[in-house]
Amino acid sequence: MDALSYKTKSLSAGDVKREWYIVDAEGKTLGRMATKIASVLRGKHKPTFTPNADCGDFVIVINSGKVRLTGNKMNVKDRVHYTGHPGGQRHRSPKEIIAKNPNELIELAVKGMLPKNSLGRQQYKKLFVYAEAAHPHTAQKPKDL
Repeated sequence: MDALSYKTKSLSAGDVKREWYIVDAEGKTLGRMATKIASVLRGKHKPTFTPNADCGDFVIVINSGKVRLTGNKMNVKDRVHYTGHPGGQRHRSPKEIIAKNPNELIELAVKGMLPKNSLGRQQYKKLFVYAEAAHPHTAQKPKDL
């Protein structure tokens, strides 16, 4: 047996066929929804997944302000942000985040699940989050996720 009967396929950026998916966040649990979205953005749902290439699809999230957190996390859980200055640690609850910008909670959850490098930043750009049910991507004919 000299040669392998199979070869590992490595996908290049030009060979990727991207699709558009839409997710309605109303009544969905934040973490479970964010893991599915991050997986689609990375392209892990495809048989041609390549870890070092951006082979993921576009994702549109609507009704971001109506997302759900289990238990008492909406009031108790804190997002910590450090400004870089002495005494610059800031704490915000998910309720405060949704009141100010309803899209930010989903964006932060998904961004934390993507790789922390230039590839992750490129994949994150394919996420579109909207607070209302209307979105400007109807021409792309998104499928339900």
